[in-house]
Amino acid sequence: MTEGRDRTKDIWGARTPYDPGTPWPSRADAHLAPGVAADDVERWVPSASLLHSNGDAMDIAVRDGRIVGVRGRTEDRVNRGRLGPKDLYGWQANGSPDRLTRPLVRRAGRLEECDWDTAMDQVAGRSRELLEQRGPGAIGFYTTGQLFLEEYYTLAVLARAGIGTNHLDGNTRLCTATAAEALKESFGCDGQPGSYEDIDHADVIALFGHNMAETQTVLWTRVLDRLAGARPPRLVCVDPRYTPVAQQAEVHLAPRPGTNVALLDALLHEIIRRDLIDQEYIETHTVGFDELAAEVAPCTPRWAAGICDVTPAAIERAAELLGTAERLTSTVLQGVYQSHQATAAAVQVNNLHLIRGMLGRPGCGLLQMNGQPSAQNTRECGADGDLPGFRNWQNDDHVADLARVWNVRPQDIPHHAPPTHAMQIFRYAEQGSIRMLWITGTNPAVSLPELSRIRSILAQERLFVVAQDLFLTETAQLADVVLPAATWGEKTGVLTNADRTVHLSEKAVEPPGEARADLDIFLDYAARMDFRDKDGGPLISWHDPESAFAAWQRCSAGRPCDYTGLSHDRLRRADSGIQWPCTEEAPDGTARLYTDGITFADPDTCESYGKDLVTGASAEVVEYRSLNPDGKAVLRAAEYLPPHEDTSPGYPVQLITGRTVHHFHTRTKTGRAPELNAAAPDVWAEMSPTEAAHQGLSDGDLVQVGTPRGAVRARLRTTAMRDGVVFVPFHYGYWDTPEGHRPPDGRAGRAANEGTITDWDPVSKQPLFKTCAARVTLVARRATPPVRERTDADAGSRT
Repeated sequence: MTEGRDRTKDIWGARTPYDPGTPWPSRADAHLAPGVAADDVERWVPSASLLHSNGDAMDIAVRDGRIVGVRGRTEDRVNRGRLGPKDLYGWQANGSPDRLTRPLVRRAGRLEECDWDTAMDQVAGRSRELLEQRGPGAIGFYTTGQLFLEEYYTLAVLARAGIGTNHLDGNTRLCTATAAEALKESFGCDGQPGSYEDIDHADVIALFGHNMAETQTVLWTRVLDRLAGARPPRLVCVDPRYTPVAQQAEVHLAPRPGTNVALLDALLHEIIRRDLIDQEYIETHTVGFDELAAEVAPCTPRWAAGICDVTPAAIERAAELLGTAERLTSTVLQGVYQSHQATAAAVQVNNLHLIRGMLGRPGCGLLQMNGQPSAQNTRECGADGDLPGFRNWQNDDHVADLARVWNVRPQDIPHHAPPTHAMQIFRYAEQGSIRMLWITGTNPAVSLPELSRIRSILAQERLFVVAQDLFLTETAQLADVVLPAATWGEKTGVLTNADRTVHLSEKAVEPPGEARADLDIFLDYAARMDFRDKDGGPLISWHDPESAFAAWQRCSAGRPCDYTGLSHDRLRRADSGIQWPCTEEAPDGTARLYTDGITFADPDTCESYGKDLVTGASAEVVEYRSLNPDGKAVLRAAEYLPPHEDTSPGYPVQLITGRTVHHFHTRTKTGRAPELNAAAPDVWAEMSPTEAAHQGLSDGDLVQVGTPRGAVRARLRTTAMRDGVVFVPFHYGYWDTPEGHRPPDGRAGRAANEGTITDWDPVSKQPLFKTCAARVTLVARRATPPVRERTDADAGSRT
């Protein structure tokens, strides 16, 4: 049991070793509020994690109408009872005294409390006014990766068929857009091929830009338990930092940020040169091998070493491990997704699995990971820049089928161009064509790049901003209407994690004050707007989470993400989460995709015809049919191109931003959990000791990390990582000023995104948070060396 242990330091808990091909043993983790014993709990309510993408199953402890703790569910396939630090402590934010409990509207420049009718009348009234005066393109929606499936689907219907706008995306654009796009490029459709259970069977596990130890702590615990058992897997880690993953790796490649494609092309070169490929699989299930082989032919390890600043021998050794593995499992995350040539690099990992035939079998897992708990639902439901059910916006039959499901005309669903991505939505707002922006459950005033620009956009008088959230975040402070939302534990809905496992999260307690579930807010708005289908009936006919899920089932039927075998009742009765697709033919769900070849890449079925990896231009159906008439996987070659912004004498280091184990996104919840906040209360910067000395800096100095766009001030930590790089966690958003809000012009804040660049991957449109030129300068010396308590994340595991 976890109870009584400080899991902010003991990150991954005790080992439960196991051998390859055997089930992962269970371990019961729990944490209850001080003074509460298990016997004091009145009810245990089933749920799953909302503070990372692993999907850890848990029960919520309720006493006297309050959440008083959590425990892991030992029978669940995802976590087998384990919980990470954010699972164990993050629930306390629900009871924070600064929760929003009543709507707010801006009057004479100030936000003031009001009733729901007043707030929603303003939102609906402004919507109708803009529709009449400027049309549906004047309204945009920017959502999150933390709602429930039923809420995303409702939002997608009201935005696309109700308003008729193409401007709907989520902050999943910042974390998982490249995962979706890379899967579409290679397999014609989104959907993770692999399963977490592949870790139980793999003999080599490769982590590309994925600090699993801190971002998915329970999944890393699974890896640690394999490492502690007989015949442990060998690890390959690609990361410029010496993370706990790197500490366990047999091969650690620390490339220069922005050079992932060069490194991956060299790995593919070696595997092809040494004939470590599955020729039969390639011929049967793929197209494009000759083009790929020709592209990587000159990409020798020596060539890549000159670009990536890693040794040829290390590249060769990594290629040997990847090329000789009998069961290879790979994961990819933000170190690839938020870097230069993001989609091109992620696709090369897909290529690696395809040319080795490492798909569809236990241990042969490919996971283009998610960063957020319900990012998969965002993608499935069409709330993140795609059409619901993985339908292809360029395929008239797909649009007609969606119109049939919604009982609207095909022309009522905007599909004249790709759905607008988040960065373009904010650009349209900046230029004035979008005049209303509804932001749900996210904090772009901290999480988007180049924050001075984002603040200026949100503060425009002509832009009507609606913020729907739990707290008065930096974004909500700039809004015209603030809607208080219920959160996890206060409402019912479905969460689908990164390996397609579906969990039902039940309502455990009432939300505070007048806060409402996001679904109820969207349904209220739809009713006020009186959205109708083509026969005059209500466009949105459902009224609660269960009926909304049933509506989604009808939309998903026959599509790759088919939920027709699931229901709230089925999920309530299940011992564990269930992986989609779940149908009559697969009533217990589907562990792995592509067990019998490539399923969804046929030109009539595929979600996308592909894009040019350099320009991002969409291919047309004729081009795709010519390339891939039989619906095989596509091996897409990629040429390495230099980053758009490189170092210079004035900005001699590269800034990369990222996550830390104790916090999630902009700390809206984790910053209000006492244990998590105490573990990481303030922003810091990391550099190697050699680089710090070269810059005349020492551990504990107060430094300013500046770029051509802005700066952040932070205490310096010297740690093992590659020279020439500075790392800053992006979670911190409260400004470094006495008033605690926005920094005056020229003043550095605490938000790493003060300095990041407005630039994005041409294919996935994901912002480039990890390729930015910077300089680090001294603000003040620390009088004595800092004393920091060590955690498992500092030292690696205790195997």
